[in-house]
Amino acid sequence: MTDKTIDLDLHRGMSAQHATELRRLVSEVEVNQAALRRGQEEVERQLLARPAESWPQAAEKARYLLGLYAVSTARGDARVARLIACVLEDFDRLSRPSDPLPAADKDA
Repeated sequence: MTDKTIDLDLHRGMSAQHATELRRLVSEVEVNQAALRRGQEEVERQLLARPAESWPQAAEKARYLLGLYAVSTARGDARVARLIACVLEDFDRLSRPSDPLPAADKDA
C-alpha cells in the first residue's frame, strides 16, 4: 500500500483524456445551467409577486424582460440589439435623479 495517489488520466491515451475532460466540462456546465435556471425562476417570482410601485421599478422589470428577449430572440439581429441598447440607455438616463436647479435659477 502507498500513500501516493495515481493520476489515472496520465495512463490513458490522448483521445481518452480528451473525452474525460469533455465529460467533466459538460457536467460542470449542466450544473451551472441548473443553478442559473433556479436563480432566474426566483427573480421572476419576485418580479411577478407585486406590481411596480414606481417608474424605476417598472424599468427594472422591463430591463430584465428585454435581456431575456435579447438572449433568446434577437441574437444576431444588430438592429434589434441596438434598439434594446438604446432603450436600456434611456432607462438609465431617466432613472437618474435630476440635477437640482442652481441657486441663481431658484430666485427667478
